[in-house]
Amino acid sequence: MHAPLSASDKSAKMAVGDGRNAPVGALRAFVTLLVIFHHMAMTYHPYAPAPKAFDAQPILWTAFPVVDPQRVGAFGILTLVNDMFFMSLMFFISGLFVADGLRSKGAGGFLKGRALRLGIPFVISAALLAPLAYYPAWLQSGGAPSLAAFASAWTRLPFWPAGPAWFLWVLLAFGAVAAGAYAIAPGLLDRLARLGAGAERKPARFFWGLVLVSTLAYLPLSMTTPFGHWTMIGPFTVQTARIGHYLVYFLAGIAVGAAGVGLGLTDPGGKLAKRWWAWQLAPVLPIIGGVATLIVAFSPNPPPRPFLDVFGGLMFTLACAALSFAALSAFLRFVRRTGVLGASLQANAYGMYLLHYAFTSWLAWLLLPQAWGGLAKGGLVFAGAVALSWLSTIVLRRTPLLGRIL
Repeated sequence: MHAPLSASDKSAKMAVGDGRNAPVGALRAFVTLLVIFHHMAMTYHPYAPAPKAFDAQPILWTAFPVVDPQRVGAFGILTLVNDMFFMSLMFFISGLFVADGLRSKGAGGFLKGRALRLGIPFVISAALLAPLAYYPAWLQSGGAPSLAAFASAWTRLPFWPAGPAWFLWVLLAFGAVAAGAYAIAPGLLDRLARLGAGAERKPARFFWGLVLVSTLAYLPLSMTTPFGHWTMIGPFTVQTARIGHYLVYFLAGIAVGAAGVGLGLTDPGGKLAKRWWAWQLAPVLPIIGGVATLIVAFSPNPPPRPFLDVFGGLMFTLACAALSFAALSAFLRFVRRTGVLGASLQANAYGMYLLHYAFTSWLAWLLLPQAWGGLAKGGLVFAGAVALSWLSTIVLRRTPLLGRIL
């Protein structure tokens, strides 16, 4: 038996069967595939660092669990562009269904549901799935093929790598903030709804508002922390400069969802969908600006850091919003309903996010001896990780407890 559907679960079901909500469900599944692609591509990244001792600082194997000497140059720019927006868009999509959950279950019930759906998977992911995914990193660093030796080295690390599960605890924390605010002032949802209302007629206004607020949240942290710095406290990790930026996207999702999923900015009949072609052009200049900033930053004579921080930060927030709107507009324009395969992908996307990292790591490690080229091996790793995480989720969802969570 399965538990009664929560508000977010109902919205997910509607995304499959309701033509107005189908684009959102399809976009969520697409971003999950981008996550799997990203983690596959890091193995064959042209600038992936050579494997070092397991405890050598900085501990780069948390981002590159397996490094294959057969590289793919294009993966460098693809992962860079992907990194500009895919997790921000994931927070935005997650926020879309928060208002429904709060209204239907109240702050306490909403938070209890989030703890079940996010908290338990985070614990399982950090305790079991992350060590499983990182065991190939131990082997490639020269570690003995011994679980005891690996466990000893793992527990001596200065933090507990949780892999992609970092997203879960941050999302749970954001949900707690939303629940607390709703408990204190329930009228905030209506105010947020007014921000999201009318965006079907003026999506550009919402776009520039998002860019402005996310820039104000991002720049102060990016200018005062080292480039690419992660805050790490036990299994709780997050990219330091982006925590406020992610919160802005989560709140933007709540505002849009409070006005109604399938309405406002997510209206398939709105201007965002009708002018989808123009939004595909919007990310071009900020992407070029962001790439140029990185090239100049690592040149022999880089400009002063304040300039790099401000200009690079502006390019990042512009590219993030433009890429997110480009993806959303395309799905709103072209997705009306999903077939059986699409419905299954959407229903199992969450489990695929949780499970895929172990599959990408192990498949990449198993293919290390083969001389097929990085592109061929990368394609096999991606296809294998998608298929295996998909099938595994289907099986796990048939169990009573995991069925409720996944």
